[in-house]
Amino acid sequence: MTEELTPWASLKAFTDARIALGRAGTSMPTRELLKFGAAHAAARDAVHAPADFGALAEALTAAGETVLHVHSRAADRAEYLRRPDLGRTLAPEGLTELEGQSPSDVVIVVADGLSAGALTYVWPLLARLLPELRAAGLSVGPIVLARQARVALGDPVARALGARLVLVLIGERPGLSSPDSLGAYLTFDPQPQTRDSARNCVSNIRPAGLDVRVAAWRLAHLTGQALRKELSGVALKDEGGEPPPEFAPLPRG
Repeated sequence: MTEELTPWASLKAFTDARIALGRAGTSMPTRELLKFGAAHAAARDAVHAPADFGALAEALTAAGETVLHVHSRAADRAEYLRRPDLGRTLAPEGLTELEGQSPSDVVIVVADGLSAGALTYVWPLLARLLPELRAAGLSVGPIVLARQARVALGDPVARALGARLVLVLIGERPGLSSPDSLGAYLTFDPQPQTRDSARNCVSNIRPAGLDVRVAAWRLAHLTGQALRKELSGVALKDEGGEPPPEFAPLPRG
């Protein structure tokens, strides 16, 4: 068995995919079955765990950012999972929360989505992204923290705040090797019933995926391009190339 797995074992260092598991008779070895069960439990926990926006709100406020809180029409997690449509719709009291803000080029919405654990990477990402956006001369509105939210909730938020572009940072649907993945969805001129084809996505932002440094640089580049060309989605191609040295990913390990 060891000789059969040796060619595959060297490849396991390059992927989190479940390869070279071995076998015990006609089944998997017990150790691999236990690992699978643990990964499945972690993915389920990621979906059902409540999001803790407290530490993120404190970090943003300490950095001088204006933080607003909204909620979708989904009353709780159970309804959020059963009714995706409610997660895309802003609760009426959210409009009151958003009143009185100045229009901006960009508004950033942070949504719990399907993985509360992904919120861990939001502040490290924003700490690099916000200075880049402002250095490019772009105005950034309040940071909006949205509970029980899906990507499309960013559209009514942006319209209420008078923003030209919305960037939604959201916990992605967890996989068996990625229970804490953060996704970023960029939409120029969001409107009611905006299609997903009108959005650009930078996904798998996490230590074992896309480094937050690279993600921040790529999002800053895409945002600038979207505002200059006045479009996003399939019509906007990422032609930024490789990030400069100051945004190079940190070595893993």
